Amino acid sequence: MKTVQIIPSLVAHRMAANKDDPPDGPRREDGDGESKTGIVTKTRPKTKKPNLYKVLLLNDDFTPMEFVVLVLQRFFNKGQEDATRIMLHVHHKGVGICGVYTYEVAETKVTQVMDFSRQHGHPLQCTMEKE
Repeated sequence: MKTVQIIPSLVAHRMAANKDDPPDGPRREDGDGESKTGIVTKTRPKTKKPNLYKVLLLNDDFTPMEFVVLVLQRFFNKGQEDATRIMLHVHHKGVGICGVYTYEVAETKVTQVMDFSRQHGHPLQCTMEKE
């Protein structure tokens, strides 16, 4: 490691020669070759919160209630009680909210549910809509 020794008289001489310029400030040259000092400001971009989407299950007369509960537990991390409550809401009202997610997550969940339902021979419908 190299040690630098500052000589007070050199520092004072340098500051006197450039008393109008801050010692650490940014400088730019104008077209006439003179150095100018200025203030550099950074603007931070405002971050916008992502839009959220509701993932919905639609009722049908063919998909077993137990299968709907399984889907809610497996893909939406619902407990037995919450999954049963949502399933009954879907059964009685025709539609129910499984969760609210960003676009990409909601889209993935819809695809997973639809694929899983088809693999098991059920016509369960899952959609998403902007909140």
